[in-house]
Order: sequence, then structure tokens, then C-alpha cells
Amino acid sequence: MDYFAVPVAKLVEEFQKLPGIGHKSAQRLAFHVINMPMEKVQGLANSILDAKQKTKYCSVCSNLTDTDPCPLCSGNSRDKSAICVVQDARDVVAMERTREFKGLYHVLHGAISPMLGIGPEEIRIKELIRRLGDGQVKEVILATNPNVEGEATAMYISKLIKPLGIKTTRIAHGIPVGGDLEYADEVTLAKALEGRREI
Repeated sequence: MDYFAVPVAKLVEEFQKLPGIGHKSAQRLAFHVINMPMEKVQGLANSILDAKQKTKYCSVCSNLTDTDPCPLCSGNSRDKSAICVVQDARDVVAMERTREFKGLYHVLHGAISPMLGIGPEEIRIKELIRRLGDGQVKEVILATNPNVEGEATAMYISKLIKPLGIKTTRIAHGIPVGGDLEYADEVTLAKALEGRREI
């Protein structure tokens, strides 16, 4: 037996389809929306529709954008000799927050995962290799996630780039700043040792 009115139950069901939203959270969100003033609900609905309708992939880097090419690719202030390869558009935001990287990006929209049936053809590797053909890029920084899929993707891409003579680097992995050695797992410690540098 359903305890909610049909429109409320439908709203709960739709919220529950979102990642990380369980039944209780979906109920909370649904009741929050119902109790919002109508103009706020309309604003939320319009924002969702605008984001879906106006967001596209940059034809150069595959990042999410509302202009093509995106502001990062079309700007003149970026170092066009370096491309940082990331798995997801959210990773671009994370890298940009550091204010350290001044080059361009390439978003793969996933990682190679045979277990999930995702091969190199399902992510944007061909587009990356095409970008490297103009001779302008001197370094490709592989910033895929430090997990099995991310490592496999980085290795696959590095093998494709090697014959092109372009320097290929991998971001360092290891102990986070403020972390304690005693709480780090063996793989993290091994990666930290592997990526050590002289001071």
C-alpha cells in the first residue's frame, strides 16, 4: 500500500533514481520541493531543463560546456604544449581548483573496464590521439584515477603515445597531505615510495 499521493510517490521514485539517493533521502527531497514556493520550484525545474538542453561536449577537449569550443580551449592564456587527461568533467574542476596546471585538458568520459564491458572504443581516446597529430603538444599528463581501471587506462594511452615521441607522465599517488602513515594501506605506501623525489 502506498502512503503518499500519486504525484508525491512519483516524485520520490524519480529522486530515488539519482546516484547516492536512497528512499529516505528521496522522501526528504520530495517533501522539501512540495513545501517550496511555486516560483522556486519553477526555477529548479527550469535549471534542470536548461542544464540538460544547453550543455554539450567541447569539440576539442570533450569537457562539458555551453559554448563550443569551451572557454579553456578557446582562451589564449593556456599552455597549448601540455594536455592533462582526466576521466570525468568533474576532474577538470578539481584540477583547476589547484591553480597549478596552466595547460589544456582532455576528458575521456570513463575508463577502460573489461568487467563492465568498457573498452578503449567506448571512451574518448581516439579524439585524444587526433589532437596530438599537430605537433604542438610536448607533454601528456595522465591524471586518471588511482584504481585498477584508471591504471589500465593510463597504461593503454601511454603505449599509444610512446611512438609519437611525446613526453608522457603520470600524476603522483601516495600519502595525502595531513595523512598519517599508520593509516595508509600497503598500495598507497608503495605508490608514495615509488613517486618519491629529492628535496
